[in-house]
Amino acid sequence: MTPRIASCSCGQLQARTAREPVRVSVCHCLACQRRTGSAFGAQARFSSEAVSIVGESVEFVRVGDEGTRSIFRFCPRCGATVYYTLEGHPELVAIPVGAFADPEFPAPTFSVYEERMHSWVNMPAGIEHMA
Repeated sequence: MTPRIASCSCGQLQARTAREPVRVSVCHCLACQRRTGSAFGAQARFSSEAVSIVGESVEFVRVGDEGTRSIFRFCPRCGATVYYTLEGHPELVAIPVGAFADPEFPAPTFSVYEERMHSWVNMPAGIEHMA
């Protein structure tokens, strides 16, 4: 596997891995839409032991619809989110797919909050759906 580097816009904060993601997913929730500035968020989950972080980050904690807490780490210089963790799941690190800037990155296999999906968005064939 080729090493992958996710980076903020200015390059100061990076998440590095040499492993394949555990899961690549798309989230259509309103919070992910706001966080990304896009119609959905695409993220890859990795084993936390497979990710090394380089650079300084600032945290923002968001409480989800079901009360789960997500801790987002972003660059204090440019503001781009590079990785986040979910409270109660220290074994995983989620990295926004766009932070890799790699058009060859594996496609998502899981889609959530589709009731909030924009009408013009089409998910890949064979993807697992969860309302």
